[in-house]
Amino acid sequence: MLVLPLMAQLEAHDGSRFAAAVHGREREDGLWEGWLEFSSTGKHVVLRTERETTQSTYDGLAYWASGLEPAYVEGAFERAQANVSQVADAAPPESG
Repeated sequence: MLVLPLMAQLEAHDGSRFAAAVHGREREDGLWEGWLEFSSTGKHVVLRTERETTQSTYDGLAYWASGLEPAYVEGAFERAQANVSQVADAAPPESG
């Protein structure tokens, strides 16, 4: 499992603040998939994106995560907010 905190602090439409992190896991076929999670700093709310990338190795996933630009993270945050079914203690995104 990969969890890489990002230096981004984002603000939702209602003023709530969120910290961003890249999460990843190895699939049964040996590939690594990654998604972004946004944890609120004031309430227990976690928003997550669907799978954002699939890489052949752990190192590939870590490299992808290290190159994320602020605009990409902001776009992922918007996608996560729009996907309200992915809130709080939900399981990681489905492989597929």
